[in-house]
Amino acid sequence: MKSIAGKVAIIGLDCAEPSLVFDRWADELPNLTALRRAGVWGKLRSVDPPITVPAWSCMMTSQDPGRLGIYGFRNRKDHTYDGLCFATSRMLRVPRLWDRLGQQYGEHCIAMSVPQSYPPTPINGELMGCFLTPDTAKSNYTYPPELKSEIEQVVGQYLVDVPNFRSEEWDRILSDIHTMTERRFRLARHLLTTRDWQFFIMVEIGVDRIHHGFWRFHDETHPRHPKDNPYKDAIHDYYLEVDRHIGDLLEVLDEDTAVMVVSDHGIQKMDGGLCINEWLWREGYLAFEEEPDGLTPIAKIKIDWQRTRAWGEGGYYCRLCLNVAGREPQGIVPPSEYEPLRDELIAKLEAMTDPEERNIGTRAMRPSDLYEVANGIPPDLIVYFGNLGWRSVGSVGHGSIWTFENDTGPDFANHAPDGILILKAPGVPAGVELSGMSLLDVAPTVMELRGHPIPSEYLGRSLLTRLAAPATA
Repeated sequence: MKSIAGKVAIIGLDCAEPSLVFDRWADELPNLTALRRAGVWGKLRSVDPPITVPAWSCMMTSQDPGRLGIYGFRNRKDHTYDGLCFATSRMLRVPRLWDRLGQQYGEHCIAMSVPQSYPPTPINGELMGCFLTPDTAKSNYTYPPELKSEIEQVVGQYLVDVPNFRSEEWDRILSDIHTMTERRFRLARHLLTTRDWQFFIMVEIGVDRIHHGFWRFHDETHPRHPKDNPYKDAIHDYYLEVDRHIGDLLEVLDEDTAVMVVSDHGIQKMDGGLCINEWLWREGYLAFEEEPDGLTPIAKIKIDWQRTRAWGEGGYYCRLCLNVAGREPQGIVPPSEYEPLRDELIAKLEAMTDPEERNIGTRAMRPSDLYEVANGIPPDLIVYFGNLGWRSVGSVGHGSIWTFENDTGPDFANHAPDGILILKAPGVPAGVELSGMSLLDVAPTVMELRGHPIPSEYLGRSLLTRLAAPATA
């Protein structure tokens, strides 16, 4: 196959929201809008769950969470009760785009801070770890290792994330977001102009951080929106800054380079939180050896497993697990009652209301509803409270099943299932909006742009194939 593009550059904006990029602020984002007018664009459907980890790994492998066996930042490592382990790069068992392009085809690849890329793994080129890096000053977060000193010479301290971004230090957080973003794009331009590369990807996590920290200041429909606040334009101004940084990168990319701008999911306001373990406790599914004395994380409570049938984890969505006999160490749910219990929980969860007794539209799903294959240890139920309009709160002792305070720090937004995709490439039609695009389509599109066969195990479909198909297809 002949390559369509001499190079491929992906600019990843974690959590970039299509309604802001394509509609509300389009006229103020000249570089993103120019790319749209010169190529194809549209909403990019994320995976389930639409969470940074595993979404970027799914994008880079064209595999869904079930096949990867990764269902979020934290996953059950076995069927014990010892909690969850973090999903680092060590959990990935399939090659990502830069692995295929570099190892199989000898292409020079640059991967900057793509989520789930820490610890760094060997690459034919350069790799910088993601926000999972504990400390860039003390950690070996680059490949090759000597790249670390070059980064320090170019930008000083490289920020993989905003320190303590779930706090009320609004001015400090905002400053850190801008500093982190400026350094990442400055380093990206340096690498793009000092390496003979064929594939480049960077992911800016600042978009996600500013959404979670400042959404209530921005969104007038948010239940906790302060009418007059000094941060009402923080997200708007940041989007404009990101667009300027993108313009700086475009200056060093030639016309033979395919440019793709993507996000792994979008964003929406968070109405509140559902205290899953509080609810399970009240409903008789969860029992404690001693009742909690005040607000307590579920991991710090002694659970009476001999009387517990189900427990849940907090986060942007709920991972609900059943205590199954013969599977969990002290399981009490007979296998014959497993499906009836799931059906019962689904019905009750989807009937949940807000404090005004209005149904909030919760979705409770079996892994088999979402994936053909569910590797690893999936939750028994994946629950989107309010279809992700409400988060899952794992702690107990709230005195209510509803809360409007996040138990892990201030957070005012939840993920939405649609991100963005913009593709400008040689031969791609200009100004075409595409519908029905999947995050899993990114990797096969890159393979075709570079003239390589699309691996048979990929679940997505190249967008170029779609563009070449008859209009009625």
